Amino acid sequence: MDFESAKARHEQLSEEIEGHNYAYYVLDDPSIEDYEYDMLMQELYSLEKSFPELITPQSPSQRVGGLALSTFEKVAHNVQMGSLQDVFSISEVKDFDVKVRQSLGRTPLYVVEPKIDGLSVSLEYRDGLFVRGSTRGDGFIGEDITANLKTIKSIPLRLKHKLPFIEVRGEVYMPKKSFEKLIARQEIDGEPIAKNPRNAAAGSLRQKDSSITAQRELDIFVFNVQQIEGYVINSHKQSLQFMHELGFKVIDGYEVFSDIESVVEKINKIGNSRGKLSYDIDGAVVKIDDFADRNILGATSKVPKWAVAFKYPPEEKETTLNNIEINVGRTGALTPVAIFDAITLAGTTVSRATLHNQDIISSLDARLGDKIIVRKAGEIIPEVVRVCEHGKNSEPYHIPMICPACGTLAVRDEDEAVIRCPNIDCPAQLLRNIVHFASRNAMDIEGLGTANVELLLNNGLVKTVADLYELTMADILTLPGFKEKSAGNLISAIEKSKSNELDRLIFALGIKGIGQRSATLLCERFPSMDEIMNAEKDSIADIENFGDILADNVYTAMREPHRIMLINRLKEYGLNMSYTRKKTTGKLNGLKFVLTGTLPSMTRDEAKSLIERNGGKCSGSVSAKTDYVLAGEAAGSKLTKAESLGVKIIDEAQLLEMIK
Repeated sequence: MDFESAKARHEQLSEEIEGHNYAYYVLDDPSIEDYEYDMLMQELYSLEKSFPELITPQSPSQRVGGLALSTFEKVAHNVQMGSLQDVFSISEVKDFDVKVRQSLGRTPLYVVEPKIDGLSVSLEYRDGLFVRGSTRGDGFIGEDITANLKTIKSIPLRLKHKLPFIEVRGEVYMPKKSFEKLIARQEIDGEPIAKNPRNAAAGSLRQKDSSITAQRELDIFVFNVQQIEGYVINSHKQSLQFMHELGFKVIDGYEVFSDIESVVEKINKIGNSRGKLSYDIDGAVVKIDDFADRNILGATSKVPKWAVAFKYPPEEKETTLNNIEINVGRTGALTPVAIFDAITLAGTTVSRATLHNQDIISSLDARLGDKIIVRKAGEIIPEVVRVCEHGKNSEPYHIPMICPACGTLAVRDEDEAVIRCPNIDCPAQLLRNIVHFASRNAMDIEGLGTANVELLLNNGLVKTVADLYELTMADILTLPGFKEKSAGNLISAIEKSKSNELDRLIFALGIKGIGQRSATLLCERFPSMDEIMNAEKDSIADIENFGDILADNVYTAMREPHRIMLINRLKEYGLNMSYTRKKTTGKLNGLKFVLTGTLPSMTRDEAKSLIERNGGKCSGSVSAKTDYVLAGEAAGSKLTKAESLGVKIIDEAQLLEMIK
């Protein structure tokens, strides 16, 4: 295929894929089967592999996330991203109505919409193309998170109608199902559990590695036009309709009313539906519809006078604490779980809530038999709020220092509140260890989810991770639910995993603190298992972003008898024990770059990847040691500092010339 034919097909594929994304993620009405969608994406990837110049910031391929950032650029908001006045009672809503009618001399039209509990962001489009996304920050200065926002498939990369410029404001949130998946993974991995969907969404958007953000399955509702060129809008309802026409996922369930009693009814209706929604809300927003009326009402120094946000109180219920159950996580963490009389919260029945650790239990002074108050954090995760009455003859509770799964004496980390079982052969940890080992970002053994791992353990087929590589078709066929094809697929997936790069295996081994990125950095420095096992602590600590604690974790882990035995068995089964370092041309060896502003044909992530592939290094701040500042449109303070320090400033064309 020649370039022109490839370009035409690429444009056709991009438009078709984005149309399917819109149908699935915005309209919730899939227009194609998953397999067909995957085939379209594979064709797109194939074209871009053959013709790299076809890759643009708006290509659907750029939604998967990319290279890790060292920092986030600051973004100045031309239109302030302000906050609203919170009110907590219906009488305050009615007082707001009285003030509005007194100021206007009449009753206005009100728009009432749910208040999504997420993170407020700005999306900017030039000539119909998504060019920048940023956080709200303090309302005046935010941070550039364009790469992370691109991973949200309900955000259009190109608009259905081309406008010279438009900036819209929306709320990024984590759907309840995505949040439940996240905390399930965190529990398995023994990580700190996210408190609520809002915190989880905020943390996901601030990931410096956008590929991690892509895994979090975030979504967005757009609710406001901040700036616009080439089109005139006169009311809030009109703006919502127009944004919908452009392809945005607009705030759900809004209505327009002409009297305050109907507004109150709508507020109550939204509140009563909270438990049934697929996303978390913490209130309802009441806004004046007409923009001319808004101009008349104006604003205080802090909030507009034409809107209020009604905040719903959290639903809390009293129950009796009957027991505290101790669960053992993948890392050996002993997690206390409160077991109480069943109650109904946010539309569901709950009887369990995590108590996190001994420090939380002690601060609550929670005892067996106590009357406790429980609520749902973020309307999803039950949590014990406080003790309202101690049970008769109750005594302070302390987590037993014995692992309930294997009887090993537990230990408490000096620097953490966590109590752990140190036995890596503990049966409770084994389930989670194998699930982690087989997970997509580790050894990627398809078909080895929690349910199938439980089957293997319950039937005595595996007692350690290494036993996976001794399984046969005959073994798998003894398990309920497996036929020839499914058993063959699982054996093939296990066999295929032997050829994975070493960094996947290092991550799969579950060394404390070693994630995907740090596993790769470790292998870049020590490209074989033997080198890692023999590495001295100081050498490991010299690796970028490691330090003494992480180095000590690796050094100690690689000298544990159980882990040495496991690695030796994996070697015998033929697993790859080496790492292929990423090749570089060396044209930029030893040169340090800082990037700022918007580049004409590539994102900053793409530019950083290009620089690093050619041997250069990227930094987040300008100093006298910086060799070049790569500057694009709307470059900020980094450009000014580079000029003051006499650092050489180049544009995208000059960078490409350097590596030509």
